[in-house]
Amino acid sequence: AGIRRIEAITGETAIEWLQHQQTLLNQSAELLKSDVNSVTDKISLLQDKCKKVEKELQTLKEKAALQAGNDLAKSAVEINGVSVIVQQLDGIEAKSLRAMVDSLKNQLGSAVVVFASALDEKVNLIVGVTQDLTAKVKAGELVNLMAQQVGGKGGGRPDMAMAGGTESQNINKALSVCFDWLKANL
Repeated sequence: AGIRRIEAITGETAIEWLQHQQTLLNQSAELLKSDVNSVTDKISLLQDKCKKVEKELQTLKEKAALQAGNDLAKSAVEINGVSVIVQQLDGIEAKSLRAMVDSLKNQLGSAVVVFASALDEKVNLIVGVTQDLTAKVKAGELVNLMAQQVGGKGGGRPDMAMAGGTESQNINKALSVCFDWLKANL
């Protein structure tokens, strides 16, 4: 209570520490192709540039995902008059999957779109159902059924639901269970 601990270095050790810090600063300036006085400005510029490039990359990924989604529309299977797409698309982020599902639902009219993606040891599942089918197929129920197969859980609205899991080796089983369920319930 009321006791403070202060650590300090003095004498030659302090001078050595300061020289080491100066060496690190000089090395950093060399790496940045800058002088010591403008290292922070250079780092700030590089951070801004990095953020801009990351945004551009995300935009390009979304455009590529939408294009892939347009190609997938041709692979839709019809079950009792309903277009159904059940696919595994590895390496695609959840945000891009959501955009693809929305795009395909708009293109196909009356449809159920299901995607599974393995990315960085994680499984993302997404189910999209057009409004006219939400009485027969609840996206949240279907995605939870699939999530059980990959060791996860999820939920969402009747027309759009997402889930995550950790057992990527079971993605095919989850997609198979989904397809069988759709055959039985549509």
